[in-house]
Amino acid sequence: MDISVVIPLFNEAESLPELIEWNTRVMDENNFSYEIILVDDGSDDGSWEVIERLRAQNSKVRGIKFRRNYGKSAALNVGFDAAEGNVVITMDADLQDSPDEIPELYRRITQEKYDLISGWKKKRHDPISKTVPTKLFNSATRKMSGINNLHDFNCGLKAYRKDVVKSIEVYGEMHRYIPVLAKWAGFRRIGEQVVEHRPRKYGTTKFGLSRFINGFLDLLSIFFVGKFGKRPMHFFGTMGVLSFMAGLIITIWLIVEKLVHIANSERFRDATDQPLFYIALVAIIVGFQLFLTGFVAELVSRNASERNTYLVEKVI
Repeated sequence: MDISVVIPLFNEAESLPELIEWNTRVMDENNFSYEIILVDDGSDDGSWEVIERLRAQNSKVRGIKFRRNYGKSAALNVGFDAAEGNVVITMDADLQDSPDEIPELYRRITQEKYDLISGWKKKRHDPISKTVPTKLFNSATRKMSGINNLHDFNCGLKAYRKDVVKSIEVYGEMHRYIPVLAKWAGFRRIGEQVVEHRPRKYGTTKFGLSRFINGFLDLLSIFFVGKFGKRPMHFFGTMGVLSFMAGLIITIWLIVEKLVHIANSERFRDATDQPLFYIALVAIIVGFQLFLTGFVAELVSRNASERNTYLVEKVI
């Protein structure tokens, strides 16, 4: 199979018929063998009934329904598991992503041998309250991830080589940083393609201001997990040893200072009267705790179970 189109959705019943018709027309015009996987993330507006109707009309349409809303990352992850195409395309269900971009995305993956192509909505139809924070996050992500050629990490329209989606796990709200996950998994041929950003035709946006706070926290998380996820002792152990050694050096200094004063028959302050004593005590305790944290994290990382705990209600 040439292409799997994975479309996560939440309350998009109005846009689905037009979206599927558009995708089908593009696929047929280019003679692609394909499947369209619609992942209903707990919609309550009748989206699943629409998916069942579309499935009855077109055998290329597949549907997966969650019992409740788990988020876009979980929807993408289960869609990736189900995908069978050599190239996997993701897009949003709100008609703001154009299926007409698919042939070029497919060509670049198959002929130019990219692992991942991320869309860049260079001209956006969003308010400034959304575009400015997005630019700041993209800039921070470029610096922290080292993927300097991407301008829009969170664009829903992306193309992947099949090996990429089968090698990464998208959890929490990490869908914003899939290129970073791919890079940490060893897929470094990551490119970008300017794509059309269409105005929303139906419904309203599902994202609020909280996503910018969550996005920053997720960025820190993905950076830490990518760098130290398999070796947490390297982080916690290093910090613990540094803190412990700092406390130990201060303690030795206080002891030596006291002994010198005693040897010279000079007056001296008790150690407990000096602020340095309490700084040293805290540093030693914190260092010991950080070292233990690293040890426990090593045990957890070696025995970690799957992070995603979603329940799939129906598959057609």
